[in-house]
Amino acid sequence: MNQYKKFYALSAVIILIASIYPIYMAFVTLSSYLRKGYVSSDDYPRYIIPYAPICIALIVVVLMMPVIYRFFKKWCLLAALLLGVLIFFISELGFESIKVVDGSISLPLESWQYSTCIATPQVLRAIGKPIYAANNPEYKLHFYLVSIIIILTVLNLVSGFTKMIKEQDFSKKKPLIVQLIFTVVFIGLCIFACFTAFFRNGTINISPLSATLMSVFFIVYGVTFGAFIGSIFYGKNKFLSVVIPIVSSVATTIAMYVGELILMGGELFRFGSGFFFEPLGSIPFALVDILVIIASGAVTYVIMTLVNKKEVSIS
Repeated sequence: MNQYKKFYALSAVIILIASIYPIYMAFVTLSSYLRKGYVSSDDYPRYIIPYAPICIALIVVVLMMPVIYRFFKKWCLLAALLLGVLIFFISELGFESIKVVDGSISLPLESWQYSTCIATPQVLRAIGKPIYAANNPEYKLHFYLVSIIIILTVLNLVSGFTKMIKEQDFSKKKPLIVQLIFTVVFIGLCIFACFTAFFRNGTINISPLSATLMSVFFIVYGVTFGAFIGSIFYGKNKFLSVVIPIVSSVATTIAMYVGELILMGGELFRFGSGFFFEPLGSIPFALVDILVIIASGAVTYVIMTLVNKKEVSIS
């Protein structure tokens, strides 16, 4: 087995191993649905969406990568990304329509997920609200943004490294390694958030630890997408290889804030008290939020400048 085949096989195995738990959640949910026509609330795997659909999309596309490469050649990455996003939304919408039953209450899985995202069941019950809070479909923008970034970056890594080894062209090694680092950190933060919710307490005012973790998450989220864009335009002129990734990083971080605004009904989590943490007049952003957005662009600028050093043309 040559080096290319070994790397491709290793990539597929890593994706499969990393997907074991989300795929297990999908199996449990679908088994219950096929047997009873619904899923009991006690059997509901909390973050089956969006992580099971993400894993399904990644597994299918990675396994099909040799076929995609054969038929699409230089357009194989674009084809893989589009296929991955398409499979994700098909799977996601399918899971969202499954009913979750809690006593006499029956809600679509998407509504149940919304309730568990707003706060933990313990917090909701403590403040007198049922676990089945009324659904707001717009909250899914938050999930979709995270999901698409994970799919794009992981598939770009598999495609990029596979193509690099297959064609023995190592010109994009640096940006791919940088993207690999941030993708791993970002996915790790997503998993950590699933189990801890960054230690939020179910109220707008959160602890310094929660505020720090959320700020890091937002910054890494933006930089991860900026690194993805940077790997696409690596070695081009400064506008494409540095400026565009910075703009992409900042725009992505702002989009995540918008997702939080929608999820929280027009308010953002408050990271502390005082002028620095209070909304600026009629807009919901505080100075600390603006600083986080700027930080994502600044980190992207430093990384892309270093990665493209001696590679960026003057034009």
